[in-house]
Amino acid sequence: MQRTIFGEDHEAFRGTVRQFFEKQVAPGFSAWERAGHPPRDFYRQAAELGIVGIQVPEEYGGAGVASYKFNAIVTEESVRSDINLGPLRVHMDLVLPYLLSYATEEQKQRWLPGFAAGELMTAIAMTEPGTGSDLAGIRTTARLDGDCYVLNGAKTFITGGYNADRVLVVARTSAPDPTNRRTGLSILVVDTKSPGYEVGRMLDKLGLKAQDTCELSFDDVRVPFEDLLGEEGQAFAYLSNNLPQERLTIAVGAWSAAAHAVDLARDYTGERQVFGKAVAEFQNTKFVLAECAVDVAAGQAFLDQALEAHDRGELSGPDAAAVKLWMTEMQARVVDKCLQLHGGYGYMNEYPIARLYADARVSRIYGGTSEVMKTIVAKSLGL
Repeated sequence: MQRTIFGEDHEAFRGTVRQFFEKQVAPGFSAWERAGHPPRDFYRQAAELGIVGIQVPEEYGGAGVASYKFNAIVTEESVRSDINLGPLRVHMDLVLPYLLSYATEEQKQRWLPGFAAGELMTAIAMTEPGTGSDLAGIRTTARLDGDCYVLNGAKTFITGGYNADRVLVVARTSAPDPTNRRTGLSILVVDTKSPGYEVGRMLDKLGLKAQDTCELSFDDVRVPFEDLLGEEGQAFAYLSNNLPQERLTIAVGAWSAAAHAVDLARDYTGERQVFGKAVAEFQNTKFVLAECAVDVAAGQAFLDQALEAHDRGELSGPDAAAVKLWMTEMQARVVDKCLQLHGGYGYMNEYPIARLYADARVSRIYGGTSEVMKTIVAKSLGL
C-alpha cells in the first residue's frame, strides 16, 4: 500500500542513507560479522552524512530534527541492505532521548558534540545476569564517596558495549522503599576508560553477529558526581518514559525485516526452477506470498499510525507494547514462511533470508518479552 507519512525531505534522506548502506557498508558487512562489531570509522562516516546527529540540536552540532521518522528510515534501509545496526540504533534511538531530556546544559556541552560526530559512542546498561525484565531487582550499586560515586556490579547483554565511550549505567544508589522496589535507582554516565571498568566477553549469539553484545563489570569505578544523569533515585521513571520509543524502534525493525523477507522470497521463487517451472508458478507459493504480503500491509498501517502518534507525543506505553508485540510476532511467522519457500537454500547462511531468520528470534525477547507486552496490554484493559 502507498505510504503517506513520509514527505520529500524524508525520501531525500532515504536516498542518501540507502546509497551509503548499499555502496559503503554492505560490501564489507561480512567482515563486521567476523569481527563481532562494526569498525569505529563507520560511525564517523555515518555522522558526516548527518545520520548520527539527525536529532541532536543544532547548537551541539546536529541537525535538530525532532521527528523520529528519520530514525525509522535508517532502520528500514539498513534491513533492506541486509545489515543490522543494533549499536547505532541504541546510540540514536535509546540513549539520545535520555541525554536530551535529563542532561544538564553542562553535560550536553560535554557529550552531545562528540555524540553527533560519531566520536563519542554510547550504550545503556540495564540488564544484569539475574535481572532481565525485572529492573527493580538491579543489584549493581553506586555509593557516594566525596564527590564521586563508587560503582560495583555487573551487566550483561549490553548492545554496543565494545565500542562505547560512555555507558548509561543503571545502579542502585539507595535501598528501595519497602512498599516500592522501583525506588533508589539512578543513572550514571560512565566513562569507559575509568579504572575498574571492564568489558568482559563478547557474547556468542544465535543471530545479530555484527552487533557487539557484551558483559560489563565495575570494580570500585569512581564516577564523578557531575556524571549523574538527572536526579538521584529517579531512574525507573526515566526508563519508563523512554520505553515507548525503544519498543517502537524494535517494531520498525521487525516490520522492515518482514517486508524484506517477502521481497527476497518473491524474487527467489521467481527464478528458482522446480519440475520445469518457476516455484512462483505453484499455487501454494502464490498463496503463501499473498498471506505474507497482507501481513506486511496490515503491519505497515499499524506501524505508520504508531510513528505518527509518537511524533505527536501521543504514543502511550500500552500502545507501544501492542505495536511491538504484533510486529515481532508477525515478523516471526512471515520470515519463517519465506525461508520455507527457499527450500534447503534458505538454511544456508549465504542467503540473506537465513540471516533474517536468525536475527528475528530476539525481537520477541529484548525490549520486553512478548509475554511482558501481553501483560501491559491486558493491564490497560483493566485486567
